[in-house]
Amino acid sequence: MTLQQLEYFLTALDAGSFSAAAERLHLAQPSLSEQIRRLEAELGVALFARVGRGIKPTDAAQALRPHAEAALAAVADAREAVAVGRELQGGIATFGTFGTARWYPGTQIIAAFRRRHPKVRVRMVGQNSSEVAQAVRDGDLEAGLIVLPIDDAGLEVRPIMRDEVVYVSAIAARVRKPVTIVDVARAPLILTDTSYGLEDPTRRQLFELAQREGVAIEPQIDVEDVETAIDLAARGLGDTLIARGILVSLGRRLPKRLGWVPFAEPLYETFAFINRRGARLSPAAREFMTLAEERMAVVAEDLKTTLPRRHKPGA
Repeated sequence: MTLQQLEYFLTALDAGSFSAAAERLHLAQPSLSEQIRRLEAELGVALFARVGRGIKPTDAAQALRPHAEAALAAVADAREAVAVGRELQGGIATFGTFGTARWYPGTQIIAAFRRRHPKVRVRMVGQNSSEVAQAVRDGDLEAGLIVLPIDDAGLEVRPIMRDEVVYVSAIAARVRKPVTIVDVARAPLILTDTSYGLEDPTRRQLFELAQREGVAIEPQIDVEDVETAIDLAARGLGDTLIARGILVSLGRRLPKRLGWVPFAEPLYETFAFINRRGARLSPAAREFMTLAEERMAVVAEDLKTTLPRRHKPGA
């Protein structure tokens, strides 16, 4: 059984006659008929019944069809994967991502991509996972790296890692033990991504948890970015929630006055790739996703050992 025979078989199946199939493939009909005959001989079954000038597929042909399509698609994917380095010789790679991606290996992904494909321009788009999801759904972006949960209508979602969210405060009494959602509801809270409200995945998780416990989350201060929230928390103006990966990235820049503890029932940000359901990704998008997944896997391993889940203020 050869790929050529499978191609001829599928073309004949769609064309409805050997002559029409041969015309589509720019072949002489005897050549196509001979390859179909050899395929039937190897399988030991008839694939077509000759009906007048046309052909009628047998049950065996219908059974073979999905396997033939899958085999040819796999070969096409393999060829495209090998050709990525050769094909990415210009143009622009556009990828959507959430606003705090810069605290993760966002710049490393771009650097690695540019080293491999220096002729391709890179454009990173997005401030929040919800707007990236909508842009992918609308076809403005091929793919993106987002934080769950999102509205996944029309999207394929593939989770790749998660990062624990911790409760951060400059007040030692507030970070002596893991916090509950009731504790958070009572605290002077500083939340980020104010423009997106409940469209922000982390806020949505937090508010859903509060709703289930019958309490309300009412932040005292709403800001856009993580840096501002951290600075305000360090000044003792309120407490905030930060993913551990961001704390790792901040390193020595993290104010020493701040401490943190996990949630009593751990709270996580889950990162995932998204693309339009059923869409075929370009080589550039697939390459970007491959590099992103490699770097995020490194981050996931580092988080297991690099940063403690709890830390006293001033320690």
